[in-house]
Amino acid sequence: MARPSDPVDDRSDAGSVLDTDIIDTTTFEQILEMDDDEDEREFSKSIVYDFFTQAEGTFEKMDKFLEQKNLAELSSLGHFLKGSSATLGLAKVKDSCEKIQHYGAKKDASGTTDEPDDEVSLDRLKKIIAQAKAEFKDAEKILRRFYHDE
Repeated sequence: MARPSDPVDDRSDAGSVLDTDIIDTTTFEQILEMDDDEDEREFSKSIVYDFFTQAEGTFEKMDKFLEQKNLAELSSLGHFLKGSSATLGLAKVKDSCEKIQHYGAKKDASGTTDEPDDEVSLDRLKKIIAQAKAEFKDAEKILRRFYHDE
């Protein structure tokens, strides 16, 4: 039985079960609208679970390119994952990936100021990649709970 402080478990209303600080419910609900069956949610679930696999693979590549100090590849991967996470409404992951993109391009977090020291960029990348991974895990946990697959 749900306690009064628990969110309502109604999968037709994503806002009631998703943490809006981590997931932009307006964006995510647009994906949910494409589901034929609100109980099964096969279409949206397949998109979300494909993203999980894609993100994990991208983070593995980021680790490899971080070790190789390949800023250009890190920027490219940040850009790629930024777009995918934005599509699902994973706001925090998107914001961190945008910083990965900027740091890899030898810029500051906003992408407006050049950073001439590669080591500074690499240090920033180590921190923001770790942050993005943690944010991804938080979003993944919430979405798995939403799809009743914890």
